[in-house]
Amino acid sequence: MNTGEVVRAWGRILSGYKPSLSIEITKECPLRCPGCYAFDAAHLGGEGSLRELSDFKGDELVGKILAIVDAEKPLHVSLVGGDPLVRYREVERLLPELEARGVHTQVVTSAFRTIPAEWSRFKRLNVVVSIDGLQPEHDERRKPATYERILKSIAGAKVTIHSTITGQIAARPGYIEEFVRFWSERPEINKIWFSLFTPQVGATGEELLTAEQRRFVVEDLRRLRLLYPILDMHESLINEMLTPPRSPEACVFARTTHTISADLKTKITPCQFGGEPDCSQCGCIASMGLAAVGNHRVLGPLTAGQIFFASDRVGEMWRRMKKPFAGTSEKQEEAAVFTILEG
Repeated sequence: MNTGEVVRAWGRILSGYKPSLSIEITKECPLRCPGCYAFDAAHLGGEGSLRELSDFKGDELVGKILAIVDAEKPLHVSLVGGDPLVRYREVERLLPELEARGVHTQVVTSAFRTIPAEWSRFKRLNVVVSIDGLQPEHDERRKPATYERILKSIAGAKVTIHSTITGQIAARPGYIEEFVRFWSERPEINKIWFSLFTPQVGATGEELLTAEQRRFVVEDLRRLRLLYPILDMHESLINEMLTPPRSPEACVFARTTHTISADLKTKITPCQFGGEPDCSQCGCIASMGLAAVGNHRVLGPLTAGQIFFASDRVGEMWRRMKKPFAGTSEKQEEAAVFTILEG
């Protein structure tokens, strides 16, 4: 974010809005990936599963999403699923509408379907392709979105590669560098991101990282970011993986992002993982990135996070007070909040 975007985000928080919105635009996905949090039984807090929800398509889906965006006034929207490219016709209609509203948009996909090269014309769009490790492991977990299919789907496009590091990956020295080297050589790749697998409380299994594996991965990422500039992870972000936010209440990402499921009314709480995520083992790149921002000192011992949490409390108060301002514009709301603070 540049300075202007930071100020806008602060204004949104003070006005009682969350600057980020994540929408599961469909419950459908052609994949059945082990460890997928969206289809975990706990994702909706025990109230059924994502596949049991009703969802929408066509004009109805486009209209409902734009209505939510206009009501929530986010600065950033993530279109997730399921897989958003199941509704690729609707996504193609949404992208220019979101661009026209000045919204930064992220589409997260397995790239089982072609990503149009012409999407590169959108200045506020980031297409993120999820990859589960090197080809042998990925192809086993993510059929039909195999490496061969992904390479065909992204040809001529510009995308970000995101991979979640599991215990199996962390146990193999050199694996992460081989992955970075492979994807860094592709002309379609703008940047590479990693997260660490984040389990639900009480979960077990080989996907979970041990404390020793977590330390090894952090050291490896610190080294690799210097060798491969395409690995777009600041050292402060990587360091946060050793001491993630202790709870959703202490997580800037969880508190600045509103997540809605495929019926476009069910809220996913306390964060995008839903259920009861084990924050002590969180490795979400978005959470770690905003934690790094939150821990940045802006004036003596005062951190950006302390300013945020104070502002968020003001926003909560404003949400309860702002009924008399119903119908006012975004700028008028923000101006009213700043006037109250100055008084």
